[in-house]
Amino acid sequence: MEHIIDGFIEGIKLLLSFEGEVYSIIILSLYVSLTSTLISSLIGIPLGIFLGLKKFRFKRLLTRFLYTFMSLPPVVVGLTVAVIISRRGPLGHLRLLFTPGAMIIAQTLLVTPIITGIIFNNSKEQGEVIRQICKTLGGNRLDTLMLLIKEMRINILIGVVTGFGRAISEVGAVMIVGGNIKGHTRVMTSFIAMNNSMGNYSTSIAMGLVLLAISFMTNSILYKYIVGD
Repeated sequence: MEHIIDGFIEGIKLLLSFEGEVYSIIILSLYVSLTSTLISSLIGIPLGIFLGLKKFRFKRLLTRFLYTFMSLPPVVVGLTVAVIISRRGPLGHLRLLFTPGAMIIAQTLLVTPIITGIIFNNSKEQGEVIRQICKTLGGNRLDTLMLLIKEMRINILIGVVTGFGRAISEVGAVMIVGGNIKGHTRVMTSFIAMNNSMGNYSTSIAMGLVLLAISFMTNSILYKYIVGD
């Protein structure tokens, strides 16, 4: 109990200290997670709607692959990305390893299947009904798409929030491709893991509380602008 209380106190001190390193860690965490979530949303939302509405061969097989990718082990994704962008890898000439860009790539690969799968499930269930309604009212494909997005806005929010939660809480993949370099690729999750391994439990708890607060505020903003309540 004492560790938790000390963590709360340390968390307040961390934020009020205006220490450059702490805020650079927070800003980098938000930048990487929000960027990867945005990219994943731009890919996953239209792809999920397309897969849910369209009928084609091997759709069931593709669905199984999609559900498998939704639970990809982060360390496997991190290792795969690291091998590809390492000096000897096919994309080694880009020199992305141990950069924020590599962390964004890894998180995007983790988040995109999650958002796609959630949107796919809901568009599959609601798509046919909405399509028939639009057809009855004389609507075209664009009208159908716009109505589907409007009716699915709560599900879209759930997909985006779930993806963001996966991104900002990720530690395994970002440590492999980012390296937890101070002032360059150190984010909140790797900072927590590092201090926990060093026995600095109060500092770990403090940053964990900051992470929870940021997640709550970000999700509240997304909810307000998507749902409108």
